[in-house]
Amino acid sequence: MLDLVRKGRKKARGSGFVVTWDVDSRDHATANRLWAFVYGRRVTSKGKEYVYEGFVWKEGVRYLGQSTIFVLPHRLSEITSFLSRNGVPHEIDPAAFP
Repeated sequence: MLDLVRKGRKKARGSGFVVTWDVDSRDHATANRLWAFVYGRRVTSKGKEYVYEGFVWKEGVRYLGQSTIFVLPHRLSEITSFLSRNGVPHEIDPAAFP
């Protein structure tokens, strides 16, 4: 994860929002959907690998720590819509990274 933190410094700077969430780990379906959306996933089918990059790898998104990311304004609705649709409690706070 430290590599993700380092790469994120280059992709998201300026004024934006810190988004945090909390998912019940006993709710495996929601936790797995959230993990796939945020971090991505790899699927192998018939010997071919398909890579779906997660939200944290997009421009304008910076991984800060477990269940916490920084997003620039143009990415905010993407993450909050996903969290709301899946019933994941979350908080949004303004923040800036120079």
